[in-house]
Amino acid sequence: MWRDIGSYPEKAVAGHARPYRRWLRRMMKRGELVAYVLESRDGAIAASGAVQFVLDHPRPGHTDRNGYLLSMYTDPAYRHRGLASQIVRAAIRECRRRGLSRITLHASPFGRSVYRALGFERSWEMRRLLRDPRRRAARRR
Repeated sequence: MWRDIGSYPEKAVAGHARPYRRWLRRMMKRGELVAYVLESRDGAIAASGAVQFVLDHPRPGHTDRNGYLLSMYTDPAYRHRGLASQIVRAAIRECRRRGLSRITLHASPFGRSVYRALGFERSWEMRRLLRDPRRRAARRR
């Protein structure tokens, strides 16, 4: 996923798998995240994604937990078959089952049409990176 998005140096991407797996397992054990994996008929991973149940401040019409869709990826050989949509629908059902009133995500350019087709609306978010990993990697060179 991170390689396809292309926004991080290869060294950062390569070192990311182990800490991500540890974090994912911990979140799943605590019931704070549900992950989805779709396999092809031959057992290859075709698509995956997750929904995290994030504590947020309550506001009118919203609960204090929200769903956050993350790590959505479809292998290029399996794209345009509705697999990502299938995962998003499952995540939405899980959020509704838990009584959540909202689900959000940060969409890559690859996935925006999928999310729009499923009723997601673009919102305005601003951010400031306090420690940019790309700049750190460039300084080391």
